[in-house]
This record gives sequence, C-alpha cells and structure tokens, in this order.
Amino acid sequence: MASAPEEHPQDDDEITSPLLQPSPSRSSPEDSVEQENSPIEQVALTVPVGDDPDMPVLTFRMWVLGTASCVVLSFLNQFFWYRKEPLSITAISAQIAVVPLGHLMAAALPERAFFRGRPWEFSLNPGPFNVKEHVLITIFANSGAGSVYAIHIVTAVRVFYGKHISLFVSLVVVITTQVLGFGWAGMFRRYLVEPAAMWWPSNLVQVSLFRALHEKEERRKGGLTRNQFFVVAFVCSFAYYIFPGYLFQMLTSLSWICWIFPRSVLAQQLGSGLRGLGIGAIGLDWSAISAYLGSPLASPWFATANVAAGFFIVMYIVTPIAYWLNVYKAQTFPIFSDGLFTSTGQKYNISSIVDPHFQFDIEAYEKNGPLYLSTLFAVTYGVGFASLTATVVHVLLFHGSETWQLSKSAFQDTRFDIHTKLMRRYKQVPGWWFICILVGNIAITVFACEYYIEQLQLPWWGVLLACAIAFFFTLPIGIIKATTNQTPGLNVITEYIMGYLYPGRPVANMCFKVYGYISMKQSLMFLQDFKLGHYMKIPPRTMFMAQVVGSLIAAVVDIGTAWWLMETVPNICNTELLPPGSPWTCPGDHVFYDASVIWGLISPRRIFGDLGNYSAVNWFFLGGAIAPLLVWLAHKAFPRRSWILLVNMPVLIGASNQMPPATAVNYTTWILVGFLSGYVVYRHRRSWWERHNYLLSGALDAGLAFMAVLIYFCLGLQDIGFDWWGNHLDGCPLASCPTATGIVVKGCPVQI
Repeated sequence: MASAPEEHPQDDDEITSPLLQPSPSRSSPEDSVEQENSPIEQVALTVPVGDDPDMPVLTFRMWVLGTASCVVLSFLNQFFWYRKEPLSITAISAQIAVVPLGHLMAAALPERAFFRGRPWEFSLNPGPFNVKEHVLITIFANSGAGSVYAIHIVTAVRVFYGKHISLFVSLVVVITTQVLGFGWAGMFRRYLVEPAAMWWPSNLVQVSLFRALHEKEERRKGGLTRNQFFVVAFVCSFAYYIFPGYLFQMLTSLSWICWIFPRSVLAQQLGSGLRGLGIGAIGLDWSAISAYLGSPLASPWFATANVAAGFFIVMYIVTPIAYWLNVYKAQTFPIFSDGLFTSTGQKYNISSIVDPHFQFDIEAYEKNGPLYLSTLFAVTYGVGFASLTATVVHVLLFHGSETWQLSKSAFQDTRFDIHTKLMRRYKQVPGWWFICILVGNIAITVFACEYYIEQLQLPWWGVLLACAIAFFFTLPIGIIKATTNQTPGLNVITEYIMGYLYPGRPVANMCFKVYGYISMKQSLMFLQDFKLGHYMKIPPRTMFMAQVVGSLIAAVVDIGTAWWLMETVPNICNTELLPPGSPWTCPGDHVFYDASVIWGLISPRRIFGDLGNYSAVNWFFLGGAIAPLLVWLAHKAFPRRSWILLVNMPVLIGASNQMPPATAVNYTTWILVGFLSGYVVYRHRRSWWERHNYLLSGALDAGLAFMAVLIYFCLGLQDIGFDWWGNHLDGCPLASCPTATGIVVKGCPVQI
C-alpha cells in the first residue's frame, strides 16, 4: 500500500470550499492540526481536510431529491437486470442529475421558517444548495444502485421452477435481507470505518466528483477546471455509448481470432471474449468493462495486479489443462458455460427430478444419470472454496494483531487520521439502535420462515446459522474490501453448508444463501457509505437515518418492478420460448437457478461429495488456506522485499469468482484499463491522475447510464434495431461447441 508523501503541494488553481478548511465559526482541538492528512496517499490527494459543522444537512431538498433518486435508480437497475446485457446504473448518475435540481429548488422555494422557535423548526429553503445535503442525497441513491439479490429467489421459484410464492412473502424476504446486515454494520464501524488504513477506494470517485461540482475553481490558461473536464468526459461518454449500446454492439467484444478462423471450433474457443478464453479479445464498451468488477479506475494497482494474476492462472492455465486433458469428460461440454448437462452433453431436464412437493426425486435422478458441469464452472466453484479459506487465514496472519488491539479498545489518536478526529465532534449512533434492528429483523425472518415454511422451506435454525456465518465473515471480508476494492463472496460456502445439512430443498438453499451472503454484503455497503459520510463529515445519526429509509424504499421499488416484469413480459428468462433477439434472457438469474439445482435440489454430496463426480474439487479448501501462509512465510524470510506484502491471496484466488456470468472480455479489458490508470498514469502523470482519474470514472459511468436509458425508452420500447453483422456480439458461434468425438449439438460440427 502506498504511503502518503511528506508534502502535498497545492495546485496552481485557486480552490475554495467550505470543506477544505476548518470552520471559522467554531474551534476545536482538532482544528489546530491544519497540516495533518491521511497516511494513504490516494486519500490525501483526493479527500478535503476540514469541516463546516453549521452547514444544513436534513433539508426539504434532501428529502425530495434523495427519495426520488432512490426510487428512479431502484426501478431502472431492476428493470435492466433481466436483460441480456445487464446495465448497472450507479449512484453517480443521480449525483450529477440532482445538482441543477438542487440549485433550482434553492432559487425557487420560499425561505419562510415553520414552527419558529421550536425544536422541530424547519425551512423549505435554508440557503444555497450545499455539498452535505448533496452527499446525503447520494447516500439515498446508493441504496437504489444495483438490483436486490433476494429477488433471484422470486424469479427462480416463479419462472424457472414454475412454483408459487406470494408477493407478501417475497417482500418480507427482500426487506429483511436488505436491512439485516445493518444490525452488525454498526458493531464493525470502529474496525472498518474509523481506522485510516480502511480507506474504501471506490468512495474516492464520489468524493472527487463532489469536489468538482461544489468547489469554486479558477481556470488555468490553456487548461480545464475539474468541472469542465467532467462535463467534456461526460458528453463524450454519452455520445459514444450509442455505438456499443445500439449501432455496433460487437464493440462489446472484438474477438478478432474468430474472424480469422470462422470454421475452427478450437480457434473460437480460444478467442471468443464472451463464450471462450478471450485470448486477444478487447472490449470498447465501458458497461462491459465495469459491469462485474466495478470501475478499474477506482482499483489500486496492487489489487488490479492480483486480479490479473488470478484470472490468468484460472483462465489460461487451470481451465485449458483440465479441458484438453478431458478431466471429468470436459470435452463433452462447452469450455465456458453455466449450463447443466447430461453425460452426453445435452441440456439436463431439471423439471424431471423435482417431485410434486418441490423436493428432490432420487429415483428420477438415478434414472436420468448424474449432472455434469462445464470445465470453467467447476473450476470457479473450486476457486470459491479456496478464496473463502484464504480470506480467513490472510486476515488472521496480516491483520490479526491490529484487530486484537482494537478489540481491547486501544483507541489512540496515532491510529487514526484527521478525518476520524473531525468526526468526533458529532453525536455517534448508539449501539443499541443497531442491536434493535438486528433483533427485530431476525425475529421477523424466523416468523416468516416458520409460518410460510411451504413457500420458503427454511427452518428457524437455518436463519440463525446464516446470520452467524454472515456476522463471522463480515470483518475479514470487510478488511479485504476496504483495502483492495474487491469482495470475496460467501455464496458458495453458504450453498455448500445448507446443501449438506438440508438437502433436496432448493428454496431453503436459496434463502439460506441470501441471508448468509447478502446480509454480509449489505453490511459492507452500509459501512462503505459510512466511510463516504466520514470523508465528507456527515453527522452519523443523519447517515443512519438516510441508509435505513433508503434501503426500505429500494426494497419496495425493486420487488414491485420485478413482479410487474414477471407478470407482463411473456416467457421472461425462458431462452427457448423467447422470440429471437429478445433482450429478456436474465443471465444472472440463470446462474442463480443453476446453483440452486446443484446445491439445493441435488445437494453437494451428489456433486462434490462421495456420491458425486467432482469430489477432488474439495482440495481447493486446503489450497486456499495454505496460500496466504506461503506469502506470510516469504515475508518473514525476506522482510526487506516489500513487494511480497502486495500479494493478496484472497483477491488473487478469488479473481474469477464473478465468472459466470462475467466473461473473459470483462476481465481482460478491465485489467488493461486498470494497468493504464493505476500504474502508468499514477506513476508517470501523478498530477493528472490526482485531478482527473476519479472524475473520469464518474463521467464514464454517468454518460453511458443516461444514453442507455435514452436508447431503451426511445428505441427499445419500439423494437427498432439493426440486424447486421456488427450487432452479432463477438461473432464466435462455434465457441460453445464441444470437441469430444461423436457428440451431436445443434449448430456444431460433429467431431469424428
């Protein structure tokens, strides 16, 4: 991790902001340390030092714009989630859109105060639109940025299994999973928010954008202010996305090897960026680059390098060796697929092994034969096993003593930066607030699972066990997320545990996974927002209110949008019945459904256990535990070689945990852009990186989001499109073909 330079010279531009200097109206001991800054160089270069505690935060404007942002983003993200190319509209889009609206409301609303002289006095217009209320609006928007994972359960049950689940039960599951993790997020604030080392890289994109939108900056001769740079980059991103998003969709994955060898299965397996190994494939589509790993511009270079190494090992060493050695009949199936197959390479008929009581039919399964996976699918499950044990061992070895000292309340100022000191002037959120949320959510969840046991299948002890797993892993995974911007997942281990304890019940397995995995992930999202408020000096109790209210609004809007789509779009997610070219293919939901079959319906014992074909994959657990130990021993043996500490095994091993549905081109281009930003520009053009890197990331996100929405509502709703070779994605139709002799698959040549 890079350390801060001794001095941070001021830019040539004249910059003023209420957050750049301590407030003159109120003095405190912390304000005397004007030169103090964060020891993390990226934070020191990006986050302003200072605070104005008198700045109004809970304003009428904030409530109106924050609620509207949350509703709009929740609807759009859930709407686009079901489409062939899922589009995640980040909070940055709302962060930009509300600025003119905020200034308009500040100019137009009356300034008269209501209930003057009373504790609840308020005004519709307390003054100019300010950065703190803007931050709180963005916190609301963050709640709606991204789809709600628990809705996968509803889609899988209603669409793929064709069974009944009521809207009320669906709403209870969605709300409880979204808010449950908030209960223990408060307990981990002192570990994952207050220490300077927990710097949460992705927050710096939004901090940089806040500064550009609110600071007054004089333009240098021949140059651009940060605000002007953002506008130029935004317009370019907006205009460009019409090509990969509509006119020339092949820009998503330019797989040139396929063009040279249009009839070679091997060449297309190697070169396809969407269905193969992606050798030489490049994507010129920002939505594909940032879709699964986040913005590469926000990733520290050492984390990007770890992801690159892990991806290279899995994609270009382990997978090809396993495939061409025909391990587990690998050549009978596509090299890259999330499908479920029979021993002859045909699609497995899952409905035939589900009995009338929505449980596993053993006799039918034995008659149909065992289920098989593609090579990459099996390998990525092994990687999931390894990344879990690697996370625990890594945190114990490299962060154990630090965590122990904090647990013993060794709360010395030397451990924290100026931002933590400035935040001490505000009232903190009492711990019992979080405990009440936690206990209340667990009680509601247990009641719902017991009362609606026929729909959810999850017993009360499953709820408690899922919460225990999520609570245990929040701290170690949170440390990884806060320092690398990567998040090892719990989805595989939760499926594995419940599949052994309660086999044959797919809905119980899905619910256990969501409560055990998403409650932890939501906890990290809350902590990340806490850190954003920490950087921008938002009162903690105000942050608490915005996060809880925003999460509840997002949950209701998301389930309403999903339910509406499932009711109104014929054959949604059913690729066999949808008309050609239909966008409603639901790739993420397909992966979720396949996992419920593997772990919940058939059970891990019949896939990865003594009754299955893939029992050797369990050795990945041991490999993951050993890997961080090797790094730790290397550091002890060669303490002067600091680069050893940059090898982060949880990130390296878990690099490919997004595949599928993520594809090779999502990784190759992400790594390339991350290298250019985090290594080349950061090292050789530091001043440009400081001023523009995070702004560029935000502009690219916002530009494509606005154009994508415009394309859909202007052209997509009218089914206006172009059917030409430039819109045939990567043009590698043979990449999904098997290579074993005698296997007959429609559209593929038979190998003799």
